[in-house]
Amino acid sequence: MAFDGIITKSIIAELNTCILGGKINKVFQPSKNDIILGIYSDSKNYTLHICIDAHNCRINLTTNHKPNPKVAPNFCMFLRKHIIGFKISSITNYDLERVIIIELKGYNELNDLVKKKLIIELMGKHSNIILINSNETILDSIRHIENKDGLYRDILPAHKYSFPVIDKISILNINFKKFYSLLIDENIQTISKKISSLFIGISKPFIENAISILDIKEINQESLNILFSYIKCIIDLSNTDSISCLGIIKNNKKDYTLIKQKKTTILDINFFIDDFYNEKENIESFVNYKNNVLRIISNLLKKYNKRLKNINLKLEECSNIEIYKKYGELITANLFRIDNTNLEYIELEDYYNNNSLLKIHLDNSISPKKNADVFFKKYHKLKNTLSIATLQKAEVKRDLDYLESIIYELEAAKNINEIDDIFMEIQDNIMDVKLLKLNKKSKSFKSKKMEINPIEYEIDGFKVLVGKNNKQNDYITFRIANKNDIWFHTKDIHGSHVVLLSNQNKNINENVLINCAEIAAKHSKASNSSNIPVDYTYIKFVKKPSGSKPGKVIYTNQRTIYV
Repeated sequence: MAFDGIITKSIIAELNTCILGGKINKVFQPSKNDIILGIYSDSKNYTLHICIDAHNCRINLTTNHKPNPKVAPNFCMFLRKHIIGFKISSITNYDLERVIIIELKGYNELNDLVKKKLIIELMGKHSNIILINSNETILDSIRHIENKDGLYRDILPAHKYSFPVIDKISILNINFKKFYSLLIDENIQTISKKISSLFIGISKPFIENAISILDIKEINQESLNILFSYIKCIIDLSNTDSISCLGIIKNNKKDYTLIKQKKTTILDINFFIDDFYNEKENIESFVNYKNNVLRIISNLLKKYNKRLKNINLKLEECSNIEIYKKYGELITANLFRIDNTNLEYIELEDYYNNNSLLKIHLDNSISPKKNADVFFKKYHKLKNTLSIATLQKAEVKRDLDYLESIIYELEAAKNINEIDDIFMEIQDNIMDVKLLKLNKKSKSFKSKKMEINPIEYEIDGFKVLVGKNNKQNDYITFRIANKNDIWFHTKDIHGSHVVLLSNQNKNINENVLINCAEIAAKHSKASNSSNIPVDYTYIKFVKKPSGSKPGKVIYTNQRTIYV
């Protein structure tokens, strides 16, 4: 469900049990949408996370670490100046509004007691964090908003702060009769959207989950009464320990809802929200990062395929290279017979083809001798082009094959660190890839060293290693394995190198070989196929061609298993 007014009310109730009266001693800003407050209260340290991301806006206590930038942003420095050392005197919100007011008390540089308010507005794309003084004047905000079109408020320093105007009804102030009159014409498909648009702080997903929990099949007076009572009950319990979060699966995605259930700890909802959104953000960050790298690889594939097409056109042009040599030789051999210097064509006996007549078109503005020179010059030019284009084609095909192996690696990657390793690899091996900070949450590529931690299996007492990327493939094949270990790879299919480490105390039987081949098939592009050919041979027969890309090998003396 969305972080709506009911969740906000429940979170605030839990915060009031632990950080009320606490002193703010740290302020961090890991990203443009996140503020972290370190709070010392009742001899304990708490970390309050405020996020104003449009899709993940929330406020909660957190135990999950977020890396901080080396240079603190301006708003972070501003908060450090104005609220560090201040104590939290109250945490409130009005009705079910997603506007949280944290009242602060502290002493200024003149040792005078001053009051300030940190206001957190959690309203999707309009979310904001605003610090105001005791006169309700804005000191600063994380986002400055200028009201140019009259649709919103000015959120600017030195302006008077005003609460956002929300043209909705408070469900706390109406009875069932009013609730029923507003919704009597709705059906089961539209009821959740209608309630969320009419009432303050109630989200559409919360109503959908409530309808599912209550097993409501149609909308009538009885079902609306049940739904109204349930909503009121959840809201009434939001300040107690009798309400908790329940994780659910909705549309094949993880979600959550509030239910009547005794809490196991007083901060159940805070830490559930913390873990839920932290996992969600990690997944989103991983998917976005992966897609960004895939986009770069896809663009490179298009570029290289276009380059290959142009090379093939050049090679096609060179397919008639010998004919120009022949023209030059025939004209040169018959110059003594040619006396006209303005010929458009000439017919000569082709001694390469049983002296049959061959018609050669000429440039009539130059002599036959110069025409022969032109043919020889074109022959030598095309000969050089053929030589260079052949080398270029081999190089481009190697790069294309390498990029396709990278796509397999990206599809098999499980976390951000593995994507980092892959991106570092392509930066080292593809000149067209510039140093891009695609993932702001990852470490700098220049300072990060690739970790070599291949996947490990154990089969019947034998250790089996599987590379996660091309550099790991090279490492386990040429650095870890010895000449008597056995190497596996899917035949003519991109995949990981698999190495079966020999055991002097045990003989390798056919079942072990089959299991290793199955592992190689599993860690390949053909993992969803059947009857996959897997080659295997001793490490001593696996060689790396000079100057080849990471992961590229040649091998001999192999056998093939179909698994």
